Amino acid sequence: MSFSIFFFIIISFIVFSSTTACDRCVHKSKVSYFPSSSSLSAGACGYGSMAMSFNGGYVAASNPSLYGHGVGCGACFQIRCKNKICRTSGVKVILTDMSKSNTTSFVLTKPAFEALAKPGMASELKNFGILDVEYKRIPCEYKRNLSVRVEESSEKPSNLVIKFLFQGGQTDIVAVDVAQVGSSDWRYMTRSYNGPVWNTNRAPAGPLQVRVVVTGGYDGKWIWADKEVIPVEWKIGSVYDLGVQISDIAQEGCSPCDTDEWK
Repeated sequence: MSFSIFFFIIISFIVFSSTTACDRCVHKSKVSYFPSSSSLSAGACGYGSMAMSFNGGYVAASNPSLYGHGVGCGACFQIRCKNKICRTSGVKVILTDMSKSNTTSFVLTKPAFEALAKPGMASELKNFGILDVEYKRIPCEYKRNLSVRVEESSEKPSNLVIKFLFQGGQTDIVAVDVAQVGSSDWRYMTRSYNGPVWNTNRAPAGPLQVRVVVTGGYDGKWIWADKEVIPVEWKIGSVYDLGVQISDIAQEGCSPCDTDEWK
């Protein structure tokens, strides 16, 4: 594990040791919505038009703090408003973009914003424009394993750019390595300006295995596939299955801790 990751974990432990560890901290803020869902198709996370296929189009842009220089890309949140026309369960969204707004934590797609309302009340809710809400981070749940897509900027033989898809759980990927299958010569990858996108210009000859460090709260851990993930003849645009899924739950520091399911 690199020094920077180790330092991050130590600092996190010091901060959280003085508060109550919680996997469902509730935060208060405001949300608005995009009039057109196409606004998120070129989002900062680099998902492109694929973003609108996530979660039935219930996706969102967040403020820079939650975006976290791209670390927050793909994170899942549950948001609800407390107005009398709001549903008590709120809506679950996936973070796919960054908003520069300093007045709201999230800007939702219109379908996601409308889903905050009780049946038949969506039009009335949209009249508010900006809503007071509470939100919490929740685990992402996918029916598919953690996967990588080879991006168009990749160039054989050694320039490899990958994007992570279907990341479950409630933690963040903070480091990525690749190695030839059977080799211990792991080559680190660097996060690009797009959150779930990582690259290296020193990719070994395939087939390649992949390992990642995930962290959230107290500690971090390695998760890896000990099988071939990316074949020798990898192709741009292809999606490759790691054969594993992240299910870890992040810990925040807050009190009191919300343990109830919003429904």
